[in-house]
Amino acid sequence: MPKAVLSGVVVMVLTAPCGAVWAGVHDGGVGSCNICHSMHSSSGSGSGQSGGGRALLAGGPASDICLSCHATDSGSVMSADMLAPDAERGPGNFVFLLEDNLNDGPDGISNPITGDAAGHNVRAPSHGLATDGTLIHSPGGNYPASQLKCTSCHDPHGNANYRFLRGPGTRMGSGGNFGYPAPVAVGLDIEFGGAESNANHVAYQSGMSLWCANCHPDYLNDHNDNSSSFEHPTEGTFDSEQILQYNLYNGTMDPAGGLYATAYLADVPFEDAANQIGSLNGPTATSQLMCLSCHRAHASSAPASGRWDFNVSKLVDDGAVSGSHAIANPYLDPGQDPLCWKCHIDGEQ
Repeated sequence: MPKAVLSGVVVMVLTAPCGAVWAGVHDGGVGSCNICHSMHSSSGSGSGQSGGGRALLAGGPASDICLSCHATDSGSVMSADMLAPDAERGPGNFVFLLEDNLNDGPDGISNPITGDAAGHNVRAPSHGLATDGTLIHSPGGNYPASQLKCTSCHDPHGNANYRFLRGPGTRMGSGGNFGYPAPVAVGLDIEFGGAESNANHVAYQSGMSLWCANCHPDYLNDHNDNSSSFEHPTEGTFDSEQILQYNLYNGTMDPAGGLYATAYLADVPFEDAANQIGSLNGPTATSQLMCLSCHRAHASSAPASGRWDFNVSKLVDDGAVSGSHAIANPYLDPGQDPLCWKCHIDGEQ
């Protein structure tokens, strides 16, 4: 598939939904407007727009239009089978929002956690995705759940930011404007980049936690949802003990056998200006923790969009109680502990 480069960002050149005329769908390519918009009017339920204008969307709400190309192709962010999802490319998969239970803890049967907790509940009715039925606003913020859509975070008309993420002052629906800039990162090619692995991963470089704080400001300094005692820093450089632990940790069976040159774990990523897609190095004194060190951006089959299930004591227990998709264990050890230990010494608070 052809591609163009815009200020260092690879812009995929897609086929019209999804295979008629080659066009730069998100960068003003000739004839690309009619892929998402109708010329005069639309019967799609997403065509209306408050404020006197009309979006003239062709085929329903914005997220449905996005998923017409990106669901099981062009990134595969909405797999057809929640028990056999498409290869992970970094952000996670919206299909887990459809789960009836994500809880693999001891109370998983008696206290099911529905797919609402899997991640960002974008509204896309034709794909079965509805507004969050549990939360009214973004956790730690006040962005209306009813307004959440793919275009809340991504600019469908394109920009020079990573994954077209919105920057300061850009409109994100009725919930307000962004105050913090888009993060700096280098992503896998959504068509030909291959599956995420330790040697093939999104290269997060800076700014992710600040950008998340556009909708989740209360989590910026200390992770505290005001309903539990759990607190965790959401940004800041690694201290010397964390650097040593991350670089040495090679799983429960080999907790001190790792090397800096091969320490990078895609399931526990970190920010660093030197990160590249194939980087294998562990963190240094300039590396930073971020929200996506523990969470996926879209959704996962763990509550709170976790990169692993925070409710299980051994990774092998993931999916056992709930019957949901079992997140792959990067160390393959049946006795593998949660991935918190990649940064934290056992017993450290």
